[in-house]
Amino acid sequence: MKKLDIVPGARGLIFDLDGTIADTMPIHFLAYKKILSESGIDFTPALFATLAGISVTGTILRLNELFGTHLDPVETGVLKEKEYERNMHKMKPIDPVVRVIKKYYGEIPMAIGTGGHKRLAWKTLEILNLDNYFNILVATEDVHHPKPHPETFLKCAALLDVVPGLCQVFEDGEPGIQAAHAAGMISTRVTDYYQVTIGEEI
Repeated sequence: MKKLDIVPGARGLIFDLDGTIADTMPIHFLAYKKILSESGIDFTPALFATLAGISVTGTILRLNELFGTHLDPVETGVLKEKEYERNMHKMKPIDPVVRVIKKYYGEIPMAIGTGGHKRLAWKTLEILNLDNYFNILVATEDVHHPKPHPETFLKCAALLDVVPGLCQVFEDGEPGIQAAHAAGMISTRVTDYYQVTIGEEI
């Protein structure tokens, strides 16, 4: 498998978090599965894969459309995040991406652009001992329009003081790739550099 690195000319690096820096997808999957089973939704790995990069609220709204349910997106999202937080300690780093962060730390300005909540995003970085590598983190509370809208990444670029066209975005989800393109940024799909697995066990 080829080595993950930055592209020549990149002057700012923006990283998604879940599924990009942190291998949190199995934990998110089991949290969704447990909460949604109470509503009769069979939440499968295949279904979860189609929702990659979508916010918690957006995921619940999409599931309502698919299953004809009427789950409150905010209330259900809170329950899911609580279940997720109980198992956060089990997460592992995604090594190819972490190597890029550590290689260019102090040389190229870096930011996190996530569709997750700010408190849990910082907690994720703390668990992985990466919180000291970032001082810019744009989360769902910081934007009006989530990915695939470019607002998250454009806000990162503004805080980095780097023009969007010179920013390289590292992403695992299709909405994030679309957001990077809409922002006029360089995009790198990190799932080309590691094996994605979503199973029943963590």
